[in-house]
Amino acid sequence: MTTWKNVERIIAKRLNGKRLGATGQATADVVNDWLSVEVKHRKTLPQWLKEALGQARHGAGGRLPIVILHESGQRHADDLVLMRMADFEDWFGEVNDGRSD
Repeated sequence: MTTWKNVERIIAKRLNGKRLGATGQATADVVNDWLSVEVKHRKTLPQWLKEALGQARHGAGGRLPIVILHESGQRHADDLVLMRMADFEDWFGEVNDGRSD
């Protein structure tokens, strides 16, 4: 089994969702009752992105730490919102009873 497929399976289990697999169509990798999830697995993530999340977490003071990614010249409605899975679960509750890593 390839690593990215395994990561999708882990995320599906963690979110109490279903992995749709490679359908050849533009669909989500994982879905549940209220989430449509596109999973991207990379060997490494950009350091600046990790640092931005660290900075958000450092200054959160009990609030939800997120990073907003905005592309110059684009509408803010298209900005991306990034957060850690652990923060997502802390704020919105664990979707699945068991944790998988």
